[in-house]
Amino acid sequence: MPHVLLLCEFATLNGGERSMLATLDGIREAGFSIVVAGPPAGPLAETLRRRGVEVEPFCARPGGTGGLSASGTHGLTSSPCHPSQARLRKNLAALIARRRPDLVHANSLSMGRLSGPVVAELGIPSIAHLRDIIKLSRQGVADLNRHTRLLAVSEATSAFHVAQHLDAGKLGVLYTGVDLVEFAPGASSGFLHRELGLAGGAPLVGTIGQIGLRKGQDVLARAAVRIAAQVPDVHFLIVGERNSAKAESLRFEAALRRAAEQMPGRFHFLGRRGDVPRLLNELTLLVHPARQEPLGRVLLEAAASGLAVVATEVGGTAEVFPPGSGAALLVPPDDPEALADAVLKVLRDRSRRESLGAAARRRAKEAFDADRAARALARHYREVVGSRLAGG
Repeated sequence: MPHVLLLCEFATLNGGERSMLATLDGIREAGFSIVVAGPPAGPLAETLRRRGVEVEPFCARPGGTGGLSASGTHGLTSSPCHPSQARLRKNLAALIARRRPDLVHANSLSMGRLSGPVVAELGIPSIAHLRDIIKLSRQGVADLNRHTRLLAVSEATSAFHVAQHLDAGKLGVLYTGVDLVEFAPGASSGFLHRELGLAGGAPLVGTIGQIGLRKGQDVLARAAVRIAAQVPDVHFLIVGERNSAKAESLRFEAALRRAAEQMPGRFHFLGRRGDVPRLLNELTLLVHPARQEPLGRVLLEAAASGLAVVATEVGGTAEVFPPGSGAALLVPPDDPEALADAVLKVLRDRSRRESLGAAARRRAKEAFDADRAARALARHYREVVGSRLAGG
């Protein structure tokens, strides 16, 4: 049985971690054994242990919680409480030598950077997952190019990285998968209206994701003024929390909350939720006002749930909802008026909402089934492991 060492950067359960978890059972059923090297405590480690997956302690971030470097680039920094990159690579090399995996899979771009030179020097087949559209240094590109294979989550992500000189010959695209049973259309129970003390028929417009500039919640806040003027009983839900402690992120959240206070009682900050599948069935509409999005796991979850979606046409979003699919309304980024117009069209037309939701569910079944993603990832694993056996 081939042994895979999966490198995870964060202790939390964000998009990259949830996408990995969605394929985990399928990978094991395909005949691979998995050990995850990552932070030994936190939501990810707890989830893995419940699912019978061994967690090998390895922390590449201060406190084992993860985050971007202070410069905002996707790289590793050193500090008094954070080992240098050289020390981390030495520790990783020792871990790999002890575990002797047949394949190393870095689940994030930063872990791909960290591990690239290590696996190359040890001669271990490897994959780095590219889940971000972010500028890389020349050294970052060189580090990633030392992997056997690179997997981007969308064609848009792949094209971005090829343009900054990642090796196109090593780069493939593997769409994220979602569990189509866990995320499925379902009747509203009204629990969210009761939780928030709202009238049962009030439309709920939700956005889900980390609070930050990239996700564009501020654009929704600006659009909300126009939407609420025409749909008096609408309410807006912000699901997620700020993970970054950088000053600009703190300022962004503070400004978002000030904007929400200008519409008393209309905005509801729900924080991180563990019941997203259930919550999606309560929403009238999902809005995804991102300024940049490699693929957008929440878009896949909403589509699988048969929920109408209004999103910005950035990154891989048009691959989730391609032209002619009728599966979502896409608008330009940073355009609150266009966003408001699209939301109003959907809120006012129940048959359109239902049509969008049904088409979105078909799209999820067609391209984003977790079982399909697991089979494709297992195929990559076999090819990469086989390349060493063949002397490739």
